[in-house]
Amino acid sequence: MAERLVRVKVHPDASRDRLERKGPDAYELWVKAPPEQGKANAAVLSLLRREPELAQRRLRIVKGLTSPSKIVSVL
Repeated sequence: MAERLVRVKVHPDASRDRLERKGPDAYELWVKAPPEQGKANAAVLSLLRREPELAQRRLRIVKGLTSPSKIVSVL
């Protein structure tokens, strides 16, 4: 299967974890984790894995490790 790239907009330090699909390859996420020491990035990947179509896939942030706008590779 070919690599798929999805755009993710992240809001760290939220009151609760929440995922909203914005389009076929775009998501907006609110994560409780703070944006320090990779905690928010780990929470992003964990939350994305809750989506049925992404659950058993290999996810990796390929762009935006320190930015709220990220590109995630789905294999």
